[in-house]
Amino acid sequence: MTARIDHGVVSGTFSLDGETFDVDNNVWVVGDDRECIVIDAPHDVDAIMQIVGDRKVTAIVLTHAHDDHCRVAPELRERTGAPIWLNPDERPLWELTHTNVSWDRDLTDGTELTVGGTTLRAIHTPGHAPGATCLLAEDLGCVFTGDTLFQGGPGATGRSYSDADVIRESIAERLFTLPGETVVHTGHGDDTTIAAERDRA
Repeated sequence: MTARIDHGVVSGTFSLDGETFDVDNNVWVVGDDRECIVIDAPHDVDAIMQIVGDRKVTAIVLTHAHDDHCRVAPELRERTGAPIWLNPDERPLWELTHTNVSWDRDLTDGTELTVGGTTLRAIHTPGHAPGATCLLAEDLGCVFTGDTLFQGGPGATGRSYSDADVIRESIAERLFTLPGETVVHTGHGDDTTIAAERDRA
């Protein structure tokens, strides 16, 4: 069975530095008819489970720990029994949302997770957040970039724990070196490609 990508959009809020905004988040589910990995856990467990269906969730992988990406991760873990993966550099942000629970496994650079016959490899891309991590699925010709790279350029860096110079370096060295036809599945908004964003930079 060939792995596929399922997608949904979940609405809620993002809060940091004393401000709150309404946001729509992409949820990406990678797997086959039997098992899957959920990338990010925003806002609403029931909405995420509608995308999952009756499949076994083998991992909840967080691109970073802003609250709109990790808020319902512990509840999703309770519902599915799947471990939460997060880069340990995200601890300060994680603890803004989750004070009494932790993630299960460290998502360090180069970590590989296999599901439905395809492998996702973690690429540490700090800047938007210290432990921001993209997930490359070479077999599927795509990369899941969270809030590191969007259609139109880098993710925001105007808030705590972010750095504009660092995110530009991460994108140039870790993402723009990927094949140009690689599809970029983002944390918010529409898809793009590595070539399109490299040309725009």
